[in-house]
Amino acid sequence: MPYPIDEPKLIRVREMMTQQDLDALVVRAPDNIVYLTNYWCMKGYDVAVFPREGAPVLIVLEPQEEDARRTAWTQDVRLFKGYDQRDPRPPTFRSLESALQVLKERGLTGKVGLELSQGTQSADRMVGEPTTWTQPWFDAFKPAVREVVDASELLAEARAIKTEQEIERMKLANELAALAMEHTSERLRPGMKESEVAAIFEGFVHATGIGFKGKVEMARAFTLVWSGKGIRTFTATGDRPVQQSEPTLFEIWVCVDGYWTDLTKNLCPGELASEYQRLLDLLLKVFREAAGYVRDGASLPRLDELIRARIAEGGYPGQPSHPVCHGVGARAHEPPYAHQAGIGTIRKGMVLAIEPGIYWPGGGGLRLEDNFWITGDGNEKLCSFPDDFRLLHAGQATRGSSTWL
Repeated sequence: MPYPIDEPKLIRVREMMTQQDLDALVVRAPDNIVYLTNYWCMKGYDVAVFPREGAPVLIVLEPQEEDARRTAWTQDVRLFKGYDQRDPRPPTFRSLESALQVLKERGLTGKVGLELSQGTQSADRMVGEPTTWTQPWFDAFKPAVREVVDASELLAEARAIKTEQEIERMKLANELAALAMEHTSERLRPGMKESEVAAIFEGFVHATGIGFKGKVEMARAFTLVWSGKGIRTFTATGDRPVQQSEPTLFEIWVCVDGYWTDLTKNLCPGELASEYQRLLDLLLKVFREAAGYVRDGASLPRLDELIRARIAEGGYPGQPSHPVCHGVGARAHEPPYAHQAGIGTIRKGMVLAIEPGIYWPGGGGLRLEDNFWITGDGNEKLCSFPDDFRLLHAGQATRGSSTWL
């Protein structure tokens, strides 16, 4: 989707590059290409050269030329072949050669930053077959420039602070997620397979999301759905039946043109069983206290301590076994992460997923999760769907009201 150039974001990146005396960044992860150029690649073979001064260069697979020229924040788009009858190598070698040529042409042969330690990347638009980049690709830059350094930390730090445009894009993803949950809640019935429920949610996002409000070109959802004793820390969606009086949990990623949301929402088609009522009350109390804590200047380690301490006080020491807070943006999981033994401060502009969870031995439990945008005077919760899902059954909730937390 075309967007105006997000100048505040690019200025911040270049200021950080100046501080580190970097001539250029060369990025190949789809999330970093979206972040720096607004182009969301189809196959993951593409590369962006982002200089400290001057226009970026976007190197794209030939069939994507029209998309790239229409959406990218640069006019300098270079093409490479997916298949070359003279060259049996994979396409990534041709994009590599083009990137090296750009560095030479532009005189960007001093200090160049690569994503040497970025351990995960978001999906390209093909989704099912992520492209991985091997050591020879990175090694090829060493003889071409004076110094190769790891730019992963710089990119993570820059990406942690969202601009107004990024928040607009993330709000679209959250709005679609809420609409999909409402759509699914109206169709949920005891006895349905978890996989049927997941298909309803994901199908709605894809069908409704493309063209949504005239602002979305591609929307995809990825869910894990578990019901009753199928609820565990992480497991695959199965053919287990939806339970009448137990929660059905949705682990949700929705991606809109390269920007993500990470949520956990729950539904129950009947009256929630008493043991789950007590568990939900405990988690809502923990969740609300955590939401009240996250603001500009607050400690990330203290947030992890707070959530785990309150869960322990409620009778569940050592839970959950997964992180309880992380950043969200051009990836569903990105820095910063909250860990009691780590460091870090919450800053204005961050978007944080907060996700306390409790899981019972043998199966069953609950998790709550939403995304919070850190503002000048606190935070804003980005998804309108209620975390107290009993309100849906009682017919008490109205979208946008405070009761939806």
